[in-house]
Amino acid sequence: MPPISPIPDGIRLTLHIQPRAARTEITGRHGDALKIRLAAPPVDGAANAALIAFLAERLGVPRSAITIRHGLSGRKKTVEVAGVDPARAESLLELGSG
Repeated sequence: MPPISPIPDGIRLTLHIQPRAARTEITGRHGDALKIRLAAPPVDGAANAALIAFLAERLGVPRSAITIRHGLSGRKKTVEVAGVDPARAESLLELGSG
């Protein structure tokens, strides 16, 4: 299963999150998920807020276009992003070489 899949109004991302990293970055694939390291700690929703801000900036969408559907308190997350097509997301998230 690819980490990016189409949904009717955008894309669904399968993510593996590593909080408390030295910096926020995409590090490649982790099984069937895209691995993202976040500098924020997993406390009081800080990591989720940092993830939404990072994805919004990277994909060029408003934060309101991003919804964490599953995994609010876990490392494995399913995120939906409205208004982005899968090919554009792959390019913006640099998955073409993975």
